[in-house]
Amino acid sequence: MKTSATEAAAKGRLYVVATPIGNLEDITLRGLRVLREVDLVAAEDTRQTRKLLSYYQISKPLVSYHTHNEAERGPELIHRLQEGMTVGLVSDAGTPGFSDPGAALVARAWGADIPVTAIPGPAAGIAALSMSGFTGDVAFIGFLPRQVKKRLEFFQQLAQEPRILIMYESPRRLGGTLQELCRTMGDRQILVVRELTKLYEESWRGPLAAVTAELSSREIRGECALVLSRPEHLPKPTVDVKGYLLEAARTTRKSGRALALEAAEVLGVSRREAYQTYLALKAARQIPEE
Repeated sequence: MKTSATEAAAKGRLYVVATPIGNLEDITLRGLRVLREVDLVAAEDTRQTRKLLSYYQISKPLVSYHTHNEAERGPELIHRLQEGMTVGLVSDAGTPGFSDPGAALVARAWGADIPVTAIPGPAAGIAALSMSGFTGDVAFIGFLPRQVKKRLEFFQQLAQEPRILIMYESPRRLGGTLQELCRTMGDRQILVVRELTKLYEESWRGPLAAVTAELSSREIRGECALVLSRPEHLPKPTVDVKGYLLEAARTTRKSGRALALEAAEVLGVSRREAYQTYLALKAARQIPEE
């Protein structure tokens, strides 16, 4: 909902502030100004945020806001915002709302007609993407399922995804994840970055099988960001010839051959396939007589 300036002044404002993902210098001047000016900072981990604030000599009240206390702390923060306070929302690292509980508070704020302002900055997935050199549309996956069965099912689904994929993984599960990616998406290139923006940052880029083999004998430490290129051979899209013919027959008076020709041109299938499908539908009395 849209909020007027008068209402915004009365209700306070929620600032979604991106913070460094490793190097404490990776924060915008605007982000520092907002953290100095807000009445309260809601932090996923107050210990981590206190280090950042201390580094920049910012003294500000902190409250914890994370997955385990969201149900209780969320309404409390909304109440403070409704009383006119300004709140800065920060995660452990990066931009709140990506793979953390920040989105829940933002949704609550919109629901309460409280203005929300984004203070853009670091995001591990975007930083890794910028290093990859891969081009095309992008799908942000985030953290992968931990249960083996769910992970395998998820990888099978991702194998049909034609876009660049960005995901996060722990060093403990990285080896197994790379093996599964090889089995399901072996024709992709990959970039793996560990300890992004930190002192011991390392990255590996190349064919998925080659990077997997290289890292199989390495002891990896620190959180990892993975970027997979678009597949070399794009998955063939599912074509619903029957559905197209049924809808076309219902809405037009074209002959069977004309319908089949139209379906072939629109869907990219052969005329023979389209016409044989039409005849099968007609034999099954799903298409009325011409």
